[in-house]
Amino acid sequence: MHYQLAIFDLDGTILDTLEDLTDATNYALTQCGYPPRTIDQVRSFVGNGIRNLIRRALPEGTEEMEIDRVHGIFAAYYIAHCAEKTHAYVGIPELLQTLRNAGMRTAVLSNKADFAVQPLMQRYFDGLFDIAFGERAGVPRKPSPEAVHEILERLGIAQSEAVYIGDSDVDVKTAENAGLSCVCVDWGFRNRAQLQAAGATCIVSSPEELLAML
Repeated sequence: MHYQLAIFDLDGTILDTLEDLTDATNYALTQCGYPPRTIDQVRSFVGNGIRNLIRRALPEGTEEMEIDRVHGIFAAYYIAHCAEKTHAYVGIPELLQTLRNAGMRTAVLSNKADFAVQPLMQRYFDGLFDIAFGERAGVPRKPSPEAVHEILERLGIAQSEAVYIGDSDVDVKTAENAGLSCVCVDWGFRNRAQLQAAGATCIVSSPEELLAML
C-alpha cells in the first residue's frame, strides 16, 4: 500500500444513496406544495449538505424560514427511509475489507448530516472504518479541511501518508485544501468530464483500479 490512511466520501463514492435522497426530497417538496424533482436534478443538487440540497430543489429566492420547514420534513422522512433503496457500490465492501486486512486505516468524511451518516455506516459498513464524520454543528463542511485534519490528528497519520477519495468537485477541493493526494471515482454523482473540469487528475472507474492506486 502507498498510503496508511484512506479517507472516503460517502454518497456517490462508497454508497449509492441517490434514489432514497430523491424520494425524501420529493416527499418534502410535495408535502409543502412544490413540484417534485427528477433523479438527475437531485443528483446535481447533492454534495454540499442536506440544507443546500433543499435550497437548490426549491424555487430560487425561497425564504429561509420556508427552507427550514421543508428541510425539517425531509430530515424526519429521510432518517426513517434512508436505507430502502440505498446500497453499497459493487465491490466496495470487498475493497474495504482488503484494505483493512492489509493494515490500512480507513475513514469517512461526508457533507451528509451526521444523524444520517451514523446509521448508514453501521448498516452497510460495520467494522470497516476507524472514524466516520458527517456534517456536525460547529465544524465547517467540506471543502473546509478542518474535519480532515481532525481525522489525521485522531489517527496519528501525516498528510503525506493519507489519500482522499471522492466523486465530486467538492471532494477535489477538499483534498487540495487539506494537502492530501486525491483519487476520484466516476461511478458516482459526477461523471468523468465533470471531475476533469473540477481539476481531478486521478480518476478511476472500478474498485480494482482504486485498489491499485492505494
